[in-house]
Amino acid sequence: MKRMIILLCAALTAACTGGEQDGQTLSGLKRSDFRSEADGKKTDLFVLKNDNGMEVCVTNFGGRIVSVMVPDRNGVMRDVVLGFDNIGDYRTVPTDFGATIGRYANRINQGRFTLDGTEYQLPQNNYGHCLHGGPRGFQYRVFDAVQKSDRELELAYTAKDGEEGFPGNFNCRVTMTLTDDNAIDIRYAADTDKATVVNMTNHSYFNLDGDPSKDNSDWLLMVDADSYTPVDSTFMTTGEIAPVAGTPMDFRVPTPIGERIGQDFEQLKNGNGIDHNWVLNTRGNIAEACASLESPATGIRLDVYTTEPGIQVYCGNFLDGTVKGKKGIPYGFRAAVCLETQKYPDTPNKPEWPSAVLRPGEKYESRCIYRFSVSE
Repeated sequence: MKRMIILLCAALTAACTGGEQDGQTLSGLKRSDFRSEADGKKTDLFVLKNDNGMEVCVTNFGGRIVSVMVPDRNGVMRDVVLGFDNIGDYRTVPTDFGATIGRYANRINQGRFTLDGTEYQLPQNNYGHCLHGGPRGFQYRVFDAVQKSDRELELAYTAKDGEEGFPGNFNCRVTMTLTDDNAIDIRYAADTDKATVVNMTNHSYFNLDGDPSKDNSDWLLMVDADSYTPVDSTFMTTGEIAPVAGTPMDFRVPTPIGERIGQDFEQLKNGNGIDHNWVLNTRGNIAEACASLESPATGIRLDVYTTEPGIQVYCGNFLDGTVKGKKGIPYGFRAAVCLETQKYPDTPNKPEWPSAVLRPGEKYESRCIYRFSVSE
């Protein structure tokens, strides 16, 4: 009886860690390569699987999606996100690959904002602005992780009052669920003990060819938005909301990225290509796809759903081949597309835009669904 209990406990432990111990995952990742310690906390790799054979690997270092294995039109399983195959690279190579971004995704002008009469100064880590919560944002923090089943992972982190300059002790929880319709359902929840600003997102770099040697020129992009928020030469939103009609920013019908991204247009020059926020027509309706991306080569399609008012589309304009990812493959220019659901950039300094303020007693909630399918 004692031996039976021991075996049962071992089986339950394996189940709660995705059934993978030191062996390889479907993507070829090894959990042992992610087991380390950072900031006094243990890091690991967690494996989610559904009944269709889809697999998603996540590390609690930065709450990062490390790999996403989905079938192409011929049934071949392909890894469709960029990342590293060991914790060492995530810790030493500055990237946002697959990360949970917080406390505030995107940019805050000059790293300053005023809330309830108090001015806060944040780190200035991007053209004089605060980008993605600062140089020690959530993407470089270790989340507490609990794998509730083969399909669900809960990540939790508490940012202390003053961390990266933000006010309030901020408790956040990110729940990632892999569904049987091949979707990664990400739910964010948070509270605070002092008025603060919050804008969380996921920063996965999608390559739907499953081949980082290929760029995104042929991929079909759709963004359900009649307008977008232009930026200046430092990538900061100007405060304008501009129509996409008659410009290369119009992706209301699926269009090859390569047809637009190289056009002679001031905003494409300012963004070094496409690196902009779109004002979504879906207005937070999670039932309607706000954006889609499709590879004609593989047939793999990604539909995005969100409760947020905006989405940042970034086309990997700063990838230059110097960073080598999984299997030692260099990640070249525009080898991916990021689809970051969000509040608009610099909302704390633009009160006419949807508010990012969270106060004590309130609950921050946001949801993003990345659903994969195959087009014939």
